[in-house]
Amino acid sequence: MSGQIHATAIVDDGAQIGTGTRIWHWVHVCRGARIGADCSLGQNVFVGNQVRIGDNVKIQNNVSVYDNVTLEDDVFCGPSMVFTNVYNPRSAVPRKDEYRDTLVKRGATLGANCTIVCGVTIGEHAFIGAGAVINRDVKPYALMVGIPAKQIGWMSEHGERLELPLEGEGRVSCPQTGRTYVLCSGNLSIRKE
Repeated sequence: MSGQIHATAIVDDGAQIGTGTRIWHWVHVCRGARIGADCSLGQNVFVGNQVRIGDNVKIQNNVSVYDNVTLEDDVFCGPSMVFTNVYNPRSAVPRKDEYRDTLVKRGATLGANCTIVCGVTIGEHAFIGAGAVINRDVKPYALMVGIPAKQIGWMSEHGERLELPLEGEGRVSCPQTGRTYVLCSGNLSIRKE
């Protein structure tokens, strides 16, 4: 690895860390974790054994990425956001064989203090607002807020709000990049050039 690991961090033998990844103060990466290139793990981050993290993922301070969570390339995890991996935990009931998979797809943003209830898929470039609670799958490019989270709009890959209805048909360009987004039957995609 040609990155940076702070002296206070613990990276267990066997963990795979990609080139250029920076691991900051008081981080613990378990032996089975696989982390891609050019990532940043902020202060007090925990990464479990059965975790897969892609390239260029930013995990801010105080985030625990528990077993059975997969983060694809370019995912942003805001400060103190929360993942879970057991749906109905009880201290007195062992449930390690009941972990539910959580998949966060390429380019998604998980805002500060949001909670991702296990067993969901968050679509490409979705944007989860600060403090939201996600308890169901999220469409690509969806803007989600509230408890439980509801979709209130659409976001571009650049992170700009797109003026489109939630359902139906529509077409709009990102105000920053000019790329055209097409809404068809309640699903958003980028127009192929």
